Amino acid sequence: MLIICTECELQISDKAWSCPHCGYPIKPNLLPKRSRKSNKRKKLPNGFGQISKINDYNLRKPYRAMVTVGKTSTGRPIVKPLKPESYFATYNDAYAALVEYNRNPYDLEPSITVFQLYEKWSEEYFKTLKSESSSRTITSAWAYCSSIYDMRASDVRARHIKGCMEEGIAIIKGEERSPTAGTKARMKSMFNLMFDYALEYEIVDRNYARTFNISDDIIQEKEEAKRGHIPFSDKEMKILWDHVGDTRYVDVVLIQSYSGWRPQEIGLIKVEDVDLKEWTFKGGMKTPAGIDRIVPIHSKIRDLVRQKYNEATELGSEYLINCTDSTGNRGGLKFTYDKYRHRFDKIITKLGLNDQHRPHDPRMQFVTNAKNSDVNDYAIKYMVGHAIDDITEKVYTKRDVEWLKMEIEKIK
Repeated sequence: MLIICTECELQISDKAWSCPHCGYPIKPNLLPKRSRKSNKRKKLPNGFGQISKINDYNLRKPYRAMVTVGKTSTGRPIVKPLKPESYFATYNDAYAALVEYNRNPYDLEPSITVFQLYEKWSEEYFKTLKSESSSRTITSAWAYCSSIYDMRASDVRARHIKGCMEEGIAIIKGEERSPTAGTKARMKSMFNLMFDYALEYEIVDRNYARTFNISDDIIQEKEEAKRGHIPFSDKEMKILWDHVGDTRYVDVVLIQSYSGWRPQEIGLIKVEDVDLKEWTFKGGMKTPAGIDRIVPIHSKIRDLVRQKYNEATELGSEYLINCTDSTGNRGGLKFTYDKYRHRFDKIITKLGLNDQHRPHDPRMQFVTNAKNSDVNDYAIKYMVGHAIDDITEKVYTKRDVEWLKMEIEKIK
């Protein structure tokens, strides 16, 4: 239907919003509104954080992103700068960073425990590793740090980290293990990296793991593992036997020389695993072949083992060999590798023995004497915890303790 425009008096359609001739609005209420681009910024959801523009300085990145880390007693949010980057060129950049953060929060509070810190750090760090074996070295080192799992990360000091390295215990296949020199080095490296991460996210004010270096004992132990070992001469063995009564821990050296235990293993033999009727003791670590192996107690060291057994019983210790001369009983009775090495070196110096001897040498002494005494090769491997490659011997041959006793007594 046609109508007349009131402005130009020309005919127009009654459905027109405005006159096509003069542009006069016929139905102003129905004119389509031009959409305006909204300059309103996206509003952050509650608890997401805050974005503010710093106008006081001529900044290239003036927008500061803050994350919510808690609330005050009155319900007001507690915020802190987003890490590792807090400032952005545009509001939208800051907004996107906060959205990403809240999708997977990575900021950490100073009150978190060491265990929680490890979980956060390892989750990120393991992504950078190329093999599973690399991550296993970290998890195996972490297993020795249970004494500080529940500590606040901000409370950890160098002494706590050293304590894990020197006195740490891990339960592996039901057995207590002490860290080897290699594991201690990995623990130090792990703590270095983990507390670097904590420092970056302001969990700690200082990385105490980097305030000390690996001890000379650990370095020497690692070097010793690379060097060959030398047995004692007959003259040196006589000197050791002559000083059982007047030199501390000579008896431990002799027990090791007639049983073949590793220096890390001898301090972990439990009293409950010593059988003074059958004259055997059980222990071992490090390899599948070395774990829970039974070694006959040679007749020459039975009195020494009995004395250690009685001493442990009087002390109320669960371990056969104990450290009873520590200054202030530092570290307790636990006879660790480091304690053994220190006392072993003192014995070597005091008795004038070859200064190249190391704590692994009594084990070498046992193997050398066993071979020279024609002890069965498989018996030697059983007793020292070496893997047996012969499938028939390993799988199908069942060796009993009596046979091992007969073989070990060949050593004179």
